[in-house]
Amino acid sequence: MKSTINFGYLIFLSVVAALGGFLFGYDTAVISGTIAQVTQLFQLDALQQGWYVGCALVGSIVGVLFAGILSDKLGRKLTMVISAVLFSTSALGCALSADFTQLVIYRIIGGVGIGVVSIVSPLYISEVAVAQYRGRLVSLYQLAVTVGFLGAYLVNYQLLAWAESGTQLSVDWLNKVFITEVWRGMLGMETLPAILFFIIIFFIPESPRWLIVRGKELKAVDILEKIYNSITEAKSQLKETKSVLTSETRSEWSLLMKPGIFKAVIIGVCIAILGQFMGVNAVLYYGPSIFENAGLSGGDSLFYQVLVGLVNTLTTVLALVIIDKVGRKKLVYYGVSGMVLSLVLIGLYFLFGDSLGVSSLFLLVFFLFYVFCCAVSICAVVFVLLSEMYPTKVRGLAMSIAGFALWIGTYLIGQLTPWMLQNLTPAGTFFLFALMCVPYMLIVWKLVPETTGKSLEEIERYWTRSE
Repeated sequence: MKSTINFGYLIFLSVVAALGGFLFGYDTAVISGTIAQVTQLFQLDALQQGWYVGCALVGSIVGVLFAGILSDKLGRKLTMVISAVLFSTSALGCALSADFTQLVIYRIIGGVGIGVVSIVSPLYISEVAVAQYRGRLVSLYQLAVTVGFLGAYLVNYQLLAWAESGTQLSVDWLNKVFITEVWRGMLGMETLPAILFFIIIFFIPESPRWLIVRGKELKAVDILEKIYNSITEAKSQLKETKSVLTSETRSEWSLLMKPGIFKAVIIGVCIAILGQFMGVNAVLYYGPSIFENAGLSGGDSLFYQVLVGLVNTLTTVLALVIIDKVGRKKLVYYGVSGMVLSLVLIGLYFLFGDSLGVSSLFLLVFFLFYVFCCAVSICAVVFVLLSEMYPTKVRGLAMSIAGFALWIGTYLIGQLTPWMLQNLTPAGTFFLFALMCVPYMLIVWKLVPETTGKSLEEIERYWTRSE
């Protein structure tokens, strides 16, 4: 069967959907280069500055709440179109906003786009992918997120350097956007990939599994035939998906309450929340300020941020290559063990680094090792697991619940990290992150099945077998 798969077509479908991940990453990371300028221009106090950073996360929480319902009702494709419109509106609105209130409103709109795309893009990829390649194809989404992070860091770096070079543009509004108030250009540059995403979505088909659920079997078979290069295999996939659907006669919400499915939802929620409390976003968001506090040059903090983004991206490429060979669970075991070690080393550095005269460059090395372990394991695996754990009929809804938990965790860690660094000390904060890795590992070890190489229907039968 491997030889008959239209791998080029699969890659095309996955890359288009993964472009949503790039927008997710860019929109999340671009904020880091604009905080100081926006604070100065609008004379923000500490509370307003926190709201400027956190408002997009509020939008993301709203987005994930509706993403599953939208994708189950309207289809995966139309939901991606909606997210592209949200991203484009946000980017243009931020670049041209007249006051702080408008800026926050457009940031929230972008946040809703992030929430929607964080559910629907990996969901779409998992539903078009064939079993033996699904892990690495869904990982393309996470790779795109990290490339988006890196892209935002590089755009911020380049635009700031250009604005400070003394260049003047002849058109007044362009001069304002890219020179005198360069933060507008940083936020506005997202318009280009957002419009590309909007256009290119129209060149991909709807998810065949969603079409089967909606009774549009002829369309589904046509798409499956393109993927498998075989009408026989396409009909076989149709038959397998329908055989699972025939037992699902209840509504989406009542189906979620079935014992096996409810257990899968709870496990997904735990994985999503615990992943945040292992320090992932604390390191990505607050890494530069932590570097500065530890004695590294403030002027170099943007360079270190780019370095963290680069390691994150390259390691995600490695994870993409090996996830279907090594398996989801093994990657978690190896990666989370390395995360515990690096977090403990970071904590020990903050406890004893000064008294022992240890160079602050060791802290940079420990941070990069942490980012490596994180990117190769939980960052690569979480969206793969969440996109393949649930039945077709409720996959969007169940992923929304898990995604909602993930964004609540992200929001909490974003708000609590400065407090923890101040009250628990940096050492205590990183020891706590290390401690939170233990229940995550236990849940994956004891409760999560190995899904590598299994079809979505086989995974569904695993959760419902005990009924």
